[in-house]
Amino acid sequence: MVAGVVRQVRALYDGASVAVYQAYSSEIAEPALAAGRFVEPFGMGRMTWIKPSFLWMAYRSGWGTKPGQTRVLRVDITREGFEWALGRGVLSHYEAGFHESEAAWKASLTGAPVRIQWDPEQTVTLTPEPRVRSIQIGLSGEAVRRYVNEWIVGLEDVTAEMHRVRDLAQVSRSAAEAELPAERPYPISDELAVKIAASPGAHVAG
Repeated sequence: MVAGVVRQVRALYDGASVAVYQAYSSEIAEPALAAGRFVEPFGMGRMTWIKPSFLWMAYRSGWGTKPGQTRVLRVDITREGFEWALGRGVLSHYEAGFHESEAAWKASLTGAPVRIQWDPEQTVTLTPEPRVRSIQIGLSGEAVRRYVNEWIVGLEDVTAEMHRVRDLAQVSRSAAEAELPAERPYPISDELAVKIAASPGAHVAG
């Protein structure tokens, strides 16, 4: 890990669920919203990335304007499912000093249903926060099946909300920031923080 860079799991959550974000085409979003879960043509065989950060989803989707990402969905999942995913996550890239060796890292990927990636958090102007990293969680295999069939408790189209924040940011950064979801540090154990390479002391004690 880079010195001075904070890796912190932050999310919009309550006592029962955690909000994550995904962006899709209308062909996938509309049936999902109607069913309250992902259904065909959503692909169960591919890795799917969930993002607790609203602004990182804004960055990734270009405020919901990139081809195939014009519908931004807030997906509420159970805290149990979210923590199941974190607990089975392995880093998507080798990190010297964190992994024993590159060979050990590659071995840890074998059969792992979840990938963890830390990317620069974004501001409302979609410029990276140089010292803050946002977690991205890649689900495959068993993790995707559990996500779709067990964890989802609600789906909401927040494309208009994302566009409103974008438009406000062009006028007033503070006004845009006031409209952001109230994301806050998510409580994880010290052991889990170590496993996913979160910054020591940056999370809330569970």
